[in-house]
Amino acid sequence: MKRVVLDTNCLLASISSRSDFFVVWRGLHEGKYILCVSNDILAEYEEVIASKATPIVAKHVVDALVDSDYVEFFDPQFKLGLITQDPDDNKFVDCAFAANATFIVSQDHHFDVLKTIEFPKIAVMRLQSFASMLKK
Repeated sequence: MKRVVLDTNCLLASISSRSDFFVVWRGLHEGKYILCVSNDILAEYEEVIASKATPIVAKHVVDALVDSDYVEFFDPQFKLGLITQDPDDNKFVDCAFAANATFIVSQDHHFDVLKTIEFPKIAVMRLQSFASMLKK
């Protein structure tokens, strides 16, 4: 089963049942992939969802993740510092490395630098491609 790290904006785009990317949220709860998270990632998910929706919605989303059988928690010990343009994005890279994730799903161009790094090799997939893969 694929182990995936979702960038916050990709998670946010997937939680509404009216979204073209709802297949990502539904796919998680159907066990189509394992979502890899850290405490830092969960905190960012909650903060951003609360600011874009409401704190109650954010709490429900995070609670659903914490309670899911298809979410694995990691405490990254290595801080790789591979993304210099937006160091806050490194929490996703560090989690992907710790989890030996198949890829990070992100629309953020800051992750493009990972294509140029030989080690560790961390793949990035766009949200549209990931959603299409889940539909098959």
